[in-house]
Amino acid sequence: MLAIARWMMRGTPYAVGGAALSTLIPWLFWLGAAIAALVTLRRGLSPALPVIVAAGLPAGWWWAQGDVIPLTSVLLVTLMAIVLRSRMRWSEALITGALVGAGMIQLGVFLPPGGAGPMLEQLRQGSPEVERLLSELTSQGLDTEQLAGMLIGGITGLVVLVAAVACLALARSWQAGVYNPGGFREEFHALRLTPRELAVLVVLGVVGGVMGLVGLGMLLWIPLLVAGIALVHGYIGLKGMNGLWLILFYVLLITTWPMILIVLLLAFIDVFADIRGRLASRN
Repeated sequence: MLAIARWMMRGTPYAVGGAALSTLIPWLFWLGAAIAALVTLRRGLSPALPVIVAAGLPAGWWWAQGDVIPLTSVLLVTLMAIVLRSRMRWSEALITGALVGAGMIQLGVFLPPGGAGPMLEQLRQGSPEVERLLSELTSQGLDTEQLAGMLIGGITGLVVLVAAVACLALARSWQAGVYNPGGFREEFHALRLTPRELAVLVVLGVVGGVMGLVGLGMLLWIPLLVAGIALVHGYIGLKGMNGLWLILFYVLLITTWPMILIVLLLAFIDVFADIRGRLASRN
């Protein structure tokens, strides 16, 4: 993958062609988004505009076909790359991405054409069990179409934000691999939310709950989760543990909800305890 980054950074035409081709190919939009983020991180927004547009045009075509994930991913990862380049703080980039992603959910960007109604009708016709469940919810006074829209938009927004974070991490690792070997590992291992940033997330979450802004509740925990993942990476690195521990960690993280809750709790504690700093001082 590092060879791809070196090739793309040979000049703007290489990056433009790579971003456009990657985004045009189904399920390779993440590569085009990562290329746009790489050029943004290295050169800044203005020099990266041709590459961002090159990734955005095919993604816009996919949007016209009904797939919003490529374009929203490109826009979100580019925005986070701009924040990361200017502020040099992963936490601020993640919080910005979560807020913008939540805004997209509230605006209905991730809803399918025509809303959730046609999909609900197909589910009703295809499954008697679903028909029975939806009828029960309707009898209880719930708007099933609104609930389905929240669910579809929230899940899609979550997928887009996670994909954008992964693309940003890939772009940053490429940048470090080409220009500053080892820099990404050191930077990611040090990722930690400050008490002020945690307070911002908590306040926004409460405001979202009071005002019924479901997008905030669905995405604001992602920065804390990424900080927890960085904590695990940093701990394993400081202890010099085998890389198999990371593989086991990710398997548990993907397959079990309790592991996600544990990582969130550890990241919350780390905000105040600075676990890696204490461990490093002891070592």
